Amino acid sequence: METKPPLPPFTLESAAQKVRMAEDAWNSRDPDRVVQVYTEKTLWRNRAEFPVGREQVHAFLQRKWAKELDYRLIKELWTFTDNRIAVRFAYEWHDDASNWFRSYGNENWEFNEYGLMQRRFASINDLPIKESERLFDWPLGRRPDEHPGLSDLGL
Repeated sequence: METKPPLPPFTLESAAQKVRMAEDAWNSRDPDRVVQVYTEKTLWRNRAEFPVGREQVHAFLQRKWAKELDYRLIKELWTFTDNRIAVRFAYEWHDDASNWFRSYGNENWEFNEYGLMQRRFASINDLPIKESERLFDWPLGRRPDEHPGLSDLGL
């Protein structure tokens, strides 16, 4: 069976590493890369959508990043247990009419023994912002290590 370290049971260090790895993958905006960390039968809740399995998650991510342009995300560890991690996050994006948004949310993740995510439950709210109010200004892709996180930005 394929593994995706770090594996449960999580420590503070390994949970934080798992969160940063997820942030990096999502900032790639590459559905092929992102779906590899989920089980074949992963269960999701993302707003009003309930994708099941990698194929549906892949289609969901393609739709998401076709709509949410110039997407930049920051995740932060909230808490963890043996095989579960809770995160809070914010991301900035604009639509095809150049309307900017900052989306805030929380995710609850559950992992199998191989480090693959088997459940992901997300609650997300969108806040319209002006382009001048953007805080996530790094070049598309991975957030640089020196860029402030959510707590540092007062989010």
